[in-house]
Amino acid sequence: MHLSFSQNEILMRGTEGAAPETNIEGSAANEGQDVYMKDKYMAVEVSEPGVLRVVERQVSEPGAGQVRIRVEACGICHTDAATVTGTYPGLTLPRVPGHEVVGRIEALGSGVSKWKIGQRVGVGLIAGEDGVCEPCRRGDTVNCENPVVSGVTADGGYAEVMIAEARAIASVPDELTSAEAAPLLCAGITTYNALRNAGLRGGDLVAVQGIGGLGHLGVQFARHMGFRTVAIGRGREKEKLARDLGAHVYIDTSADDPATVLRRMGGARAILATATSGDAMGPVVSGLAVRGKLIVVGVPQDPIQLNAFPLVFGGRSVYGSLTGTAIDQEDTLAFSVLENIRPMIETVPLEQAADAFARMMQGKARFRMVLFTKGGIAQSAQPAE
Repeated sequence: MHLSFSQNEILMRGTEGAAPETNIEGSAANEGQDVYMKDKYMAVEVSEPGVLRVVERQVSEPGAGQVRIRVEACGICHTDAATVTGTYPGLTLPRVPGHEVVGRIEALGSGVSKWKIGQRVGVGLIAGEDGVCEPCRRGDTVNCENPVVSGVTADGGYAEVMIAEARAIASVPDELTSAEAAPLLCAGITTYNALRNAGLRGGDLVAVQGIGGLGHLGVQFARHMGFRTVAIGRGREKEKLARDLGAHVYIDTSADDPATVLRRMGGARAILATATSGDAMGPVVSGLAVRGKLIVVGVPQDPIQLNAFPLVFGGRSVYGSLTGTAIDQEDTLAFSVLENIRPMIETVPLEQAADAFARMMQGKARFRMVLFTKGGIAQSAQPAE
């Protein structure tokens, strides 16, 4: 998926035939003035497939069991494309995307007692569960059949304000800036949970396929969990980055077959597949050790083709892993603070969300794009080119 139009074109397309809306360019917003009253806020919504536009919305009160969050930062994820393109099953438009949200609670709904006004919290992809489906009744709320999904079934974090279910928010430690914490609520928890729940032991050989938005965090988590870490990428120019992130070994797929190299090393106990290429995922199964696991966290558009022989002879397996619960998010953030793990980010003002989204989809981001609001914090980041 690729968006070639610019933010200005999106704004123009989004306002044709509609009531006048605030165009941020040329307004007092560029001078740091607060053009939005307390009862209104800025949001970036998908008004129709492929169209992101800046709009002004009325602030609403949180319902029972909900909180209202004044957003400080929101990461941009490839999964947002399903909302932006209008292809997510059951999606209704307009919808505000975004599921890597960090901000401060500014209002509590009835029945909320755990959280306090002013507390900094985060919201991820799975932002609530129905509690009655079979997976929920068995304690597997991440795989709820009727979940609340940020940016899909409920408005997400491409906005100054967001309503969230109190049961699905996570506390954010002071040691992380909001911009740093945001990607850890999706890319971070996805790779962290996949590795820590894989039944691995310290010293095991673990490979991370792909060094991008997911992979650059996967390499850091693997190294700091005590695994012998192998990074798999394409091009010798990525080797320094891989080693800086903590990889003990780098495999350049343009020069070597990763499965062959892994077999020479004794076979990987696990391979974390983060690159969005099904064609590249299938062949690495033969690089697994006996009873090794290929853990798929990247979602390719093309099929993953598998040879049954290494699966049957050696008991190797392939399975997927999806984010985690709110307490899993807190674990991810705590471990990141403990081991000084940080995402590599570029920060962009909220009103430039369309350009930032296009940059991410074009593969130009290094490695996560993070939107920040006027009240947000943007630190330790490289400016987008």
